[in-house]
Amino acid sequence: MSLTFHWFLPTNGDSRHVVGGGHGTPATASGRDRPPTVAYLSQIARAAEDLGFVGALTPTGAWCEDAWLTTAMVSQHSERLKFLVAFRPGFVSPTLAAQMASTFQRQTGGRLLLNVVTGGEGHEQRAYGDFLDKDARYRRTGEFLHAVRELWDGKTVDLAGEHLQLEEAKLARVPDPVPEVYFGGSSPVAGEVAARHADVYLTWGEPPAQVAEKIAWIRALAAQEGRTVRFGIRLHVITRDTSEQAWAEADRLLAGFDPQTVQSVQAGLARSESEGQRRMLALHGGSRESLEIHPNLWAGIGLVRGGAGTALVGSHDEIVERIREYHALGIDEFVLSGYPHLEEAYWFGEGVLPRLAAQGLWHHPHAPRPEPAAQVPFAS
Repeated sequence: MSLTFHWFLPTNGDSRHVVGGGHGTPATASGRDRPPTVAYLSQIARAAEDLGFVGALTPTGAWCEDAWLTTAMVSQHSERLKFLVAFRPGFVSPTLAAQMASTFQRQTGGRLLLNVVTGGEGHEQRAYGDFLDKDARYRRTGEFLHAVRELWDGKTVDLAGEHLQLEEAKLARVPDPVPEVYFGGSSPVAGEVAARHADVYLTWGEPPAQVAEKIAWIRALAAQEGRTVRFGIRLHVITRDTSEQAWAEADRLLAGFDPQTVQSVQAGLARSESEGQRRMLALHGGSRESLEIHPNLWAGIGLVRGGAGTALVGSHDEIVERIREYHALGIDEFVLSGYPHLEEAYWFGEGVLPRLAAQGLWHHPHAPRPEPAAQVPFAS
């Protein structure tokens, strides 16, 4: 099975420095270095699809541009790249979301993937008018995904749930293909929702032992539901020709972290109700020391950025080894990013992907597979 790689569209802005913020905290000033214009994001999208990335994740929240609108525009400037659109189900009715997804599929030739984000920041949810507590938000997400999948199947949906009510809901046209659902979460109720509804369970880049525990947990829950789930991981990446060059770049990024910014972002993230965010914070403890928490796994990004806070750092060959290590645990999809996103896409696409291809672990999704060599009979 060929590994799948996705890139990231920085709709919160891009820079040669880390764009901090997210998860209830505002984007840092570095996000203004390269504004998230359609022209710039389209440049990243075209590079990603040429290099062999299957899709690109777009974030959601108050710190970035709207993912639906942005990807709809960028899709018109790309040809094959899929868009892993992050959205929060509490902000849109399930019928409208199902309809939006169906329209997106028809207008882009089936290039939509959905990253369902329940939302772990109560203060940010309330700013959008959502006053449910965290567990209730996850229960609503379960109702939402149940309704959306029924609608995508062409069924008429009547729902009298704890949080959602629908009467005679039906789509005039169902999506073809049906978008795959990507979902993450580390709390018990999140695991239940993932087991019932996710096609791909996403985890942030924790050390392999912790990732293995998550995989075993979700696999067991999915088996109880009579389902199987694929697994993906969200990481940043700094890959260079040599390990020394890669770590020098990590050190350069770290040197650019203003102490006051680190303190402000850490204080904001400490308010998070997200179990996944708590696990990310525990990897570095707010300290600049001992940030390599596993060989080639660096927790420095999490000092100024919410959500995914770890990066693979090393030579191209070392990054290949770490990918193989995660793959051996059951990870088949990698959602990656790097600063700046245009240049780092090329570093990874030209440095790591060819090595994975040579080992039979990856095939360019837009390149024809070679025909088997013809058998030439021996002369008699």
